[in-house]
Amino acid sequence: MLMDNKYKCFEAFAEKHLGIVNYFCPMRKLSMRELGRKSVEEFKKSKKNPVIAVLENIRSAYNVGSVFRTADAFLIDAIYIVGYSAKPSHKEIKKTALGAEETVSWKYFKTTAEAISELRKLNYKVYAVEQAEGSYKLNAISVGLEEKIAVVFGNEVTGVEQSTIHLCDGCIEIPQSGMKHSLNIATAAGVVLWELLKKRLNPLSP
Repeated sequence: MLMDNKYKCFEAFAEKHLGIVNYFCPMRKLSMRELGRKSVEEFKKSKKNPVIAVLENIRSAYNVGSVFRTADAFLIDAIYIVGYSAKPSHKEIKKTALGAEETVSWKYFKTTAEAISELRKLNYKVYAVEQAEGSYKLNAISVGLEEKIAVVFGNEVTGVEQSTIHLCDGCIEIPQSGMKHSLNIATAAGVVLWELLKKRLNPLSP
């Protein structure tokens, strides 16, 4: 009886505020088959979103692996790995990437300057994800559906190198309200990539 009342309350709320729901379907986790997951071959053949993540001197291979997994989820063009950041097939990358290191294209560069030089040739705009003077707030930027963007994520302690920032078109900053004003690089990558790609993943997004 209690559940029936909860369903009725949901129906009333949905009809009043959404105007599209006439019945309630209990929530159920989807099976792996229902998720429509791509095979490695299907992923590689799929049209990619024109976004590249640049990983500059990331000390934790686990963080690198996490970014691979996020890159796979959002079907981004590639990951550029720079400096002493770990590269596939490092065992710790495998633990967090869960196979995404096999699907997402990646390339290694000795320096970030070399990576940015290649991005320029490919007509990418390049932004450092960093707290800096004149930075663009992530929630306030607007990205065209076909605009090519590369985002540089820096070291867990020191962030993006100042010399790298000078080579970028600007800085993107994630607004924060707490004490630390600091996010793990894997978390920051998830936040930034989602914000940049949400309109491409769902054209109806505001």
